[in-house]
Amino acid sequence: MTPSDTPSERRVGSQELIRRSGASAPQTQMRRSPAPPPYEPPAKAAKPERPALHDKAAAPVLVKMPPPAAVRLAQISWVLSLVVGAIAVGYQFVIRQSIDPDIEAIVRGVDGSRPGETVSTAADIVFWCVFGALVTVLLVHITSFVSFNNRRDNARWWMLGTLLFLAVSVLAARQFVAVGDRGVPLDRLLLIQLGLFALGLLFSVIPAALRWTRRKHDIRRGSPGGSAADF
Repeated sequence: MTPSDTPSERRVGSQELIRRSGASAPQTQMRRSPAPPPYEPPAKAAKPERPALHDKAAAPVLVKMPPPAAVRLAQISWVLSLVVGAIAVGYQFVIRQSIDPDIEAIVRGVDGSRPGETVSTAADIVFWCVFGALVTVLLVHITSFVSFNNRRDNARWWMLGTLLFLAVSVLAARQFVAVGDRGVPLDRLLLIQLGLFALGLLFSVIPAALRWTRRKHDIRRGSPGGSAADF
């Protein structure tokens, strides 16, 4: 504006200036960049859930299960056979001096021309051979019995071989050692031992016992508290 402008022109000019300044203010404000948002720390990743300990239905688990009745009967028969065999061996050792004359008489009946010392030595050899055979049967029996309990495949064959060896030993004992009045209880004990051993072997070949050995391990699928299928 110049000094020659009239008051009305000055008023119009002032209004124009106000209008222009008012119109440009919002534009200036709109051009300003917005304030940055406040800093927020990133959210932590959620931890993965732990696997449930009770959901083990699909996993096979080794369990301790009682054997079938056939296996139990076989084990009981073999244990009784071991006990009776140990008693027979102990009794044979106790009556050794009492049955020496009867054994010498048997040896003398084979060849009466031998001197007394030879007959006595031969009687001792016969006695200790039978005694050693019966002790060997007990040791092999224990080994085979442990193998059977561990479900070894060849345990029954070992038991069969032990049974045949025991039968031969019993025949030899009845022929040369279980003689005289003191030898009658020994004869009965040996026969009981042989019968129990054969009975145990018979129980061990029942199909349920064969499946138990073939299975090797008892495996259960499912939770310990729930019902599960055994195989």
